Amino acid sequence: MGRRDTKAELTLRRELHRRGLRYRVDVPAIPALRRRADVVFSRERVAVFCDGCFWHGCPDHGTWPTQNAAWWREKIETNIRRDADTNLRLEEEGWLVSNRATADDASKAPARPDPLESGRGLSKVPAKGNLFLSD
Repeated sequence: MGRRDTKAELTLRRELHRRGLRYRVDVPAIPALRRRADVVFSRERVAVFCDGCFWHGCPDHGTWPTQNAAWWREKIETNIRRDADTNLRLEEEGWLVSNRATADDASKAPARPDPLESGRGLSKVPAKGNLFLSD
């Protein structure tokens, strides 16, 4: 499995491009952090992560393997802690962060204000509607 250009990422990027938005792909929002965002709006300081439900422990769609369960639980819980740390560090530096689960239903409203819909310099993104992805 590749790190980038997943189906979810490509769907999101096509939609952003269709809306006239331009962005950088698979870059560190903060170079010293050594963690890469899937889509970055550098000038607006918005970082978007397309998180796979399995790898990032999605509470709604993620699953827990039964084979080698302890190892997998530690692996996925480490990913969850790293995601939270990444979000915190970016927010402390003034970035808005959007974590999008690949299985999110487009008909559901975001659980928290979404930077891509906040208008933070992204004037071509409509105030209503969202960019949640569906498989």
